[in-house]
Amino acid sequence: MAESDWDTVTVLRKKGPTAAQAKSKQVSMITLLRRWLLVWSAGQNKQHLVTKNTAKLDRETEELHHERVPLEVGKVIQQGRQEKGLTQKDLATKINEKPQIIADYECGRAIPNNQVMGKIERAIGLKLRGKDIGQPLEAKPKTK
Repeated sequence: MAESDWDTVTVLRKKGPTAAQAKSKQVSMITLLRRWLLVWSAGQNKQHLVTKNTAKLDRETEELHHERVPLEVGKVIQQGRQEKGLTQKDLATKINEKPQIIADYECGRAIPNNQVMGKIERAIGLKLRGKDIGQPLEAKPKTK
């Protein structure tokens, strides 16, 4: 009887890890990598860069914000679009932009972009920049 080995188990097929087990293993590897990067970067002497940026921010006295498109320009875009019989989607398609961009410009939420403003000006035929906002756009003769 000593020769029979009843305690040995032979596995014919082994199941892989479940999705939850695989994900937890992946998350733990990401966590370990982040911890290693924190420890590694803590050894770097980058204090002088932080003080420069901090000093620059301390010197700023006004509140930092992005300039937005004035509501006057948004109304001109809306009126010009309606005069041409275009919807926001039609105008966006015509200038190769997303419809949300046209909506943002009309509501005054957009940050002005000269390329987009130029496309809209040409599409609706009205000036959107400069002193004479809302005036008809003068066609410049093409020179070769």
